[in-house]
Amino acid sequence: MSETTAPNPRYCYQPKQVEAIVVRAFDFDFPDDLDPVWAPEARVRSHMFNGFSLTMPYLEPYLIKSMQAAARHIREPRLLEDIRGFNGQEARHYRCHRRLNDLIKKNGYPELAAVEDRLARSYERLQQRSLETQLAYNAGFETMTNGFTRWFISRRRELWHGNCPWVASFWVMHMVEETEHKTVAFDTYMACSGRYLPRAVGVFHGSFHVLGYGLVAMVTALRKDGLWPRTRTLWEVAREVGSMVRHVGPYLLRALLPGHNPRRDEDPAWQKAWVAGHARLAPGTPLPLLDTNDPDIPVPFERTA
Repeated sequence: MSETTAPNPRYCYQPKQVEAIVVRAFDFDFPDDLDPVWAPEARVRSHMFNGFSLTMPYLEPYLIKSMQAAARHIREPRLLEDIRGFNGQEARHYRCHRRLNDLIKKNGYPELAAVEDRLARSYERLQQRSLETQLAYNAGFETMTNGFTRWFISRRRELWHGNCPWVASFWVMHMVEETEHKTVAFDTYMACSGRYLPRAVGVFHGSFHVLGYGLVAMVTALRKDGLWPRTRTLWEVAREVGSMVRHVGPYLLRALLPGHNPRRDEDPAWQKAWVAGHARLAPGTPLPLLDTNDPDIPVPFERTA
């Protein structure tokens, strides 16, 4: 453990909002001819989300390694079990993101490989930082995903209606599981350090680092399309990024409060219904896709239970 990180003697484990962090099969059979512009009426949104996907095979293995390093200093068995669930979910996420990213590059955007090279070097540098810095980064990033889940679900008609059901289902399931393990990175930081200032810095570090590289990838794809920096494209970027800021920003601001705890963010009812529906699936049952042609985009298990 680094000189600036020590077990926090004041840390006390608190129950999660879920009984267990379930490591599910996270396997989407994306079609080989998947169109990277999977939202036909929203090219900028497609590229923005594709850019965020590009970061995941670099972010999530880093999260796993840093959480494993922290686990060596933790004695609380319930938190150690949570870390194992966290790592299990994240490992499945990044492997599926890698498959999607490979299709996006193969089907028109090989230039994104250069952004991946930069991502790889960036996370190599981050792994050289103190464990406290890494865990603060993790807690900050995971705060942001809470907002993404709420955004994806509350605005699901706007974001997913009429769009590719594989991509929509993939992103929504990812965020459902991010919310399921939303307390783990925070708890791990609090158990190993608990200092306010590094955690507050981590909110900006973790969130803006991932978002920044995602937006670089988005611009790379728009430039390949010959649309950057046209006025209409800039307007669409402002609209899509503005929607993200409106829905995710409040979660980041709350995370800056000294008494922040992600347990105070209530999970959406749609997300709870998704988790309950998945639990009723018989073992080996293929994961049903969201019906993106239904204007309400209901929980998919309601029709398969």
